[in-house]
Amino acid sequence: MFLSPPRWAWHPHRAGVAAETVARAWLAEQFDYDATRLPLVRDAHGRPRLQAPLAACDTSWSHSGEGLLVALGRDMDVGIDLERLRPRPRALAVAERYFTAGELAWLRTQMVPTRDEAFLRLWCAKEAVLKAHGRGLVFGLDKLAFAERDGALGLVKCDLALGAPGDWQLREFIPQPGFRAALAWRHR
Repeated sequence: MFLSPPRWAWHPHRAGVAAETVARAWLAEQFDYDATRLPLVRDAHGRPRLQAPLAACDTSWSHSGEGLLVALGRDMDVGIDLERLRPRPRALAVAERYFTAGELAWLRTQMVPTRDEAFLRLWCAKEAVLKAHGRGLVFGLDKLAFAERDGALGLVKCDLALGAPGDWQLREFIPQPGFRAALAWRHR
């Protein structure tokens, strides 16, 4: 059915339409379920979870601006984050407060025109892993560190609760012009 890497889908996101409604419809289609009967619940931390008989699968979604991404994987924890590209005048101030010293140093080496996008790459990577972990941003952006190698971000250090950095896979991508995204997963 689904193997690594997890699959994802882009959907338009309109104001007033709950992202979960769109995600539920896409997920139901993937499993040939009626969307109202899809065994999808929120856990104690608010993370969406598929229940039996689909419990071997995991899902995540994220919306920003007019876009929504939904991810689905089997026998893995999945997290996805989407951010619309726009000027981020406070990117370095946010990074100083929430990112690691190494990440901040890397951001400072970026040329001003590309610094906002570099910030979003880190943000999306961190949020995707934290969503897959199940706690989201509340767990702490500083509890995991990424470094760029050969043009791609990779997890190099993390809190023990996240497992080993090598357990995690990350895919950065541009799902539509004007957006950045990251998909993170680890096999169960």
